[in-house]
Amino acid sequence: MACISHSFGVSMKLNQLPFSGQRQFPKKVSQLFFLQPRTLKSVVFCGSHTYHSMKRFQSFTAIFNSVSADHAISERVSVLVIGGGGREHSLCYALKRSQSCDAVFCAPGNAGISNSGDATCIEDLDIFDSSAVIDFCRKWEIGLVVVGPEAPLVSGLTNDLLKAGIHAFGPSAEAAALEGSKNFMKSLCDKYGIPTAKYATFTDPSAAKTYIKDQGAPIVVKADGLAAGKGVIVAMSLQEAFEAVDSILVGGSFGKAGSSIIIEEFLDGEEASFFALVDGENALPLESAQDHKRVGDGDTGPNTGGMGAYCPAPVLTQELQSLVMSSIILPTVKGMSKEGCKFVGVLYAGLMIEKKSGLPKLIEYNVRFGDPECQVLMLRLESDLAQVLLAACKGELNSVTLDWAPGSAMVVVMASNGYPGNYVKGTKIQNLEEAEVAAPCVKIFHAGTAVDADGNYIATGGRVLGVTAKGKDLEEARDRAYRAVEEIKWEGGFYRKDIGWRALPVKQIS
Repeated sequence: MACISHSFGVSMKLNQLPFSGQRQFPKKVSQLFFLQPRTLKSVVFCGSHTYHSMKRFQSFTAIFNSVSADHAISERVSVLVIGGGGREHSLCYALKRSQSCDAVFCAPGNAGISNSGDATCIEDLDIFDSSAVIDFCRKWEIGLVVVGPEAPLVSGLTNDLLKAGIHAFGPSAEAAALEGSKNFMKSLCDKYGIPTAKYATFTDPSAAKTYIKDQGAPIVVKADGLAAGKGVIVAMSLQEAFEAVDSILVGGSFGKAGSSIIIEEFLDGEEASFFALVDGENALPLESAQDHKRVGDGDTGPNTGGMGAYCPAPVLTQELQSLVMSSIILPTVKGMSKEGCKFVGVLYAGLMIEKKSGLPKLIEYNVRFGDPECQVLMLRLESDLAQVLLAACKGELNSVTLDWAPGSAMVVVMASNGYPGNYVKGTKIQNLEEAEVAAPCVKIFHAGTAVDADGNYIATGGRVLGVTAKGKDLEEARDRAYRAVEEIKWEGGFYRKDIGWRALPVKQIS
């Protein structure tokens, strides 16, 4: 039987869960009774709107009037989030704030998610065992499963949940091929006229090298399958491209993901991330965002899963966003439907805004929320996320509008020394509570943390923390995020000091 890490970090057996069917208090009352002092302190900092929202709960009459309003919501739901990284922590955070959400569970979750109270973590539920996930959902009356990482999607978890009659937000295994196979994505682009970089697919190293020599450098070499965000080499010379081919096809550096490769033209311009919720037929754009893939300041060094992000992204003007929807997102949604594998979930388009034309081209698709872009999006989202995702599952996105907090948000990722290469695990992290109140509107999302025998946070992954902040503009969001970062005591970690540099003048960070 699975054990569950309670929101205060205590392991509890499933039949002792204080949630779901055993919920004794309507959500708003229980939140008021159990809200932690530091949470209250952070909330009051976030501007007059939030302060006045808190004032309305000062009398019991106001409290129970508000509870009555909650019960007017047509459908209440308990949610299970699949995954255990920073993306999943931010999804739990947004779902916990959803008025229609009775309880949030996360499998496997992590120590930070558990200790923050943003979800109840189910540490040993095997997310690749569909039967175990379905049994848990039935026992605890889960009305919505939100699948965070790409691997369970590609393996078919959503397919099995839907067969069991459980609403699941995320594409089927067939539709997840948009991320699981770059060749599939490129072929779809060819068929439906979606603008992307010129490419060719190879399994033979010699043929790949001949093509590279004909095309010249710089050029891009990609593993066809899933490679945890690391299967892309931007080769600035022919020799570097040849070495990438040998590493992937001959050396097997990415395993089965590299059984074939894509050789792609190098696009010169500015990268941006575009997200849209999709219900199979309709697409609803989210706010724009931009991340920083390279490990070092000034976008130097190897690619990573993302060292920081900000929202919105000035490079994606309203005109460009409309063009992305009409020329890339909607043709993809309609094309997938025509191909017999309707897409339901998040389409995350990695774009290049070409310098020579100023027009967007599709670099790649991810089929889930981006990490770390999800952190800044969820910090600014004000809509009831549970209801929005349920609408997508039911094919009802055409009736949904999204509300966003004004201003901007930024996340600075703190990673273990050595990342994205070999890194040391188990280094101690201190002062997180102090960091979260070092500036207004700061939230720290945990990606790779655990708690040692002495109760200290320790790093267990490459990317470990996403220090995230909101502000009236991008400059204020940046200043708040870095103020929080500077409070954290972690000798085993590092971070980029120039997140947002494309949109803001670089500011010296100590």
